[in-house]
Amino acid sequence: MKNKEFINKIITGESLEVLSKIEDNSIDLILTDPPYFLDKLDNNWTHKKVSDKRNRQVIKSLPAGMKFDRQQGVKFYEWYSKISKEAFRVLKAGGFFFSFSSPRLYHRMASAMDDTGFEIRDCFLWVYTQNQMKAMSLNHFIDKMDISKEKKEILKNRLSGWKTPQIKSNFEPIAMAQKPTDGTFLNNFIKNEVGLLNTNIRVGDNMYPSNILSVEGVNEIMDKHFLISKPNNEKGNFNIHMTVKPLELCKYLISLSVYSKDAVVLDPFVGSGTVALASKELGKNYIGIDINPEYVKIAEKRLNTSQYSADEEIDGLYITTRKKLSSLQAKLI
Repeated sequence: MKNKEFINKIITGESLEVLSKIEDNSIDLILTDPPYFLDKLDNNWTHKKVSDKRNRQVIKSLPAGMKFDRQQGVKFYEWYSKISKEAFRVLKAGGFFFSFSSPRLYHRMASAMDDTGFEIRDCFLWVYTQNQMKAMSLNHFIDKMDISKEKKEILKNRLSGWKTPQIKSNFEPIAMAQKPTDGTFLNNFIKNEVGLLNTNIRVGDNMYPSNILSVEGVNEIMDKHFLISKPNNEKGNFNIHMTVKPLELCKYLISLSVYSKDAVVLDPFVGSGTVALASKELGKNYIGIDINPEYVKIAEKRLNTSQYSADEEIDGLYITTRKKLSSLQAKLI
């Protein structure tokens, strides 16, 4: 097997450096949640750094990620172009690259992937109802103005309800990029076993796969069409990572796009290990990379304490499909 030294391991290291050691055309799927390059959330962010209020700027209570700087997007694009170039190299022809993003930097991320050679096939939306409101009242700034108390109160009344331009965000976009296929979709799949989507994988009330996904109840109609199984306290008390993604969401994306029993799923920003854990529970191989040793320990603990439970229905479907593919290959040879 290719990449033997990395298979089913979480590697501590800088992503670009580790990616450079992975063989060409050897990865079936890349699924990741990269740093967004928002305030303090760059490619070296840590829980300690982000949670320390002394690091917060302008407004001391301002949560990480709320500071606006136009250079965030510029720097993110430049950095993610390098990541995408390596991702393009290691993926098999036709392989998919799923990448989470913040809504206001999605265009930078998708452009970086597109400009590297990936085909942007679609955009998934992970919808949820619970999130922190980020818009700020201007009262704090009004209080600092060199005007009378009476004028301050008048100004506050005039601007009551008017806040900084941040809407409460209730979705995360997930870019669905694909490395160009080697020939037709069919020929590429026969050769590389990647590049198609398994529409037997359903969501909600046995619905056809959709690019809107939810892992919490929204309402009856949304749940019927887009709901994925709700997570069961999967994070664990020891997991301090701030942006843990739902296990079932990652399992869904892997099941939708990965066919081979020997497939390798790569997460170059594995964090607390959700993608690696999802791969393991689906009986797939994984490679995880993270620069933060603390997160690597958390990921390894989650993997070591989980119960392996490959999905029997998917396994049976694989065997049936494999037989059909082998028969087709025999006819083509």
